[in-house]
Amino acid sequence: MNEERHDYYIEVATGEISRSSTDSEWNFKISATDEEITQLREVFDSNHSVDWQNFYRAHVPYIQYHYDRENDAYDDNLHQVYGMLHRLGDEEVKRFIESIGILNQKSHEKQE
Repeated sequence: MNEERHDYYIEVATGEISRSSTDSEWNFKISATDEEITQLREVFDSNHSVDWQNFYRAHVPYIQYHYDRENDAYDDNLHQVYGMLHRLGDEEVKRFIESIGILNQKSHEKQE
């Protein structure tokens, strides 16, 4: 089944997804189906939850970044976001994401 695609404007830092290019700031323009936008929204929502966990964790200064599961979860979610943007974006979006190299980075390996 071929679902209809729409243009969406994405602000990665805030997790905002808009159908209008003039309502707010945006970083990336993508073309996506309703299902793809739902998936992207779920990843952004998960990052929002992890952000709050990181806020509370920040008050426990003895945990180093590379041992912190919440930071790993945030990094993994961000990797997913950029992967989706790369897949759904135009050539300009693809070139930019490839230029920053985020998709070439491996997820954190747990150090024990």
